[in-house]
Amino acid sequence: MDVRPIRTEADHQWALSEIARYFEDQPEPGTPEADRFDVLADLIEAYEDRNFPIEPLEPIDLLKAHMETTGRTQADLANLFGSRPRASEVLNRKRSLTVDMIHKLSSEWYIPADCLVRPYHLMAAE
Repeated sequence: MDVRPIRTEADHQWALSEIARYFEDQPEPGTPEADRFDVLADLIEAYEDRNFPIEPLEPIDLLKAHMETTGRTQADLANLFGSRPRASEVLNRKRSLTVDMIHKLSSEWYIPADCLVRPYHLMAAE
């Protein structure tokens, strides 16, 4: 199996070019090529996690990104929460997410609850 540790950016680029060919022609599970794909994917993930860590988004930033990605609007959030002002206050960081809101976002919009329970700052009252 032609694989090697990924220690440098050149190794990383090599591994990316090697794994890219499997995207067009996926190997059959259980074959040596499928094993090679899995090993390359694990090596790439480990290298990227170590060298390009991604900080988790704050809950409201995550909610906004999810809404944008899925084409949902503030009106959709208001329908979910049962109140336009409540949706607006949450998006503008004037109100914290409640357990009920988090449950609805998780069960109906499939946003993992553990991503929504992280502490975040609210805007100061004016």
